[in-house]
Amino acid sequence: MQSMPQLGVGTFRLEDDVARKTVTDALSIGFCHIDTAQFYGNEEAIGDAIQTAGINREELFVTTKVWHDHLDQGSFIPSVHESLNKLKMAYVDLLLIHWPSPNDHIPMENYLASLKQAKEEGLTRHIGVSNFTMAQIDKAVEILGEGEILTNQIELHPFMQNRQVVEHCKEKGISVTAYMPFAVGKVMKNDELLNIAAAHGANPAQVVLAWMDAKGIHAIPSSTNKDHLQANFDYTQVRLSDEDIQRIDDLDNGERIVSPDFGPKWD
Repeated sequence: MQSMPQLGVGTFRLEDDVARKTVTDALSIGFCHIDTAQFYGNEEAIGDAIQTAGINREELFVTTKVWHDHLDQGSFIPSVHESLNKLKMAYVDLLLIHWPSPNDHIPMENYLASLKQAKEEGLTRHIGVSNFTMAQIDKAVEILGEGEILTNQIELHPFMQNRQVVEHCKEKGISVTAYMPFAVGKVMKNDELLNIAAAHGANPAQVVLAWMDAKGIHAIPSSTNKDHLQANFDYTQVRLSDEDIQRIDDLDNGERIVSPDFGPKWD
């Protein structure tokens, strides 16, 4: 069974031909983790790209997420079947709760029971959560038991390092996956990151991915440019010093990019 790769490809905001081309390019470069979600509306295009690539299913790691409209017990499992039909797969490798139920409209016990059911029925190999706070992680572990939650996918980049949540997840044996690791392109313009990158003959995106790797944080950056995808894939050529890592640690200023009105009360 494929374990979650350190680096994946995010597909938020990628639609139709753009999503198809991006995933096709990523797979041809050597990426094997593709991250999508019901909410992105691109599961079908991604399924097409994966099928056309002709890569052995066992060599891939595919993540999708259940949107909060489908957290009630009547629509949770049917929505997962719909995702699998669109992806043209018998199972995903990782199924996440995309956001906790807004204002606990649906009790966590209910939708986590459905999440566990999806795993028991073989619809997914692993289960996890996304955008969960420390208190929500505690409650989820209480409901599901230790060792069930593979990851908590959260916004994380040099300017918002979410350290408390990262530490808390690690204590619970839960990995952290960073979405928006490049802070929607802001890392490419940051002087400190540009200086570190120049010293390594790299670009700031590669530096950020190397920094996350050093921290044991998975990353799913998004790019529609094949050269950028290739550069992201090649980040392992960058070897950061302890001083480099400290300089990046010091960029944290709590700048949150994603905070919808239905989101939880952040830590």
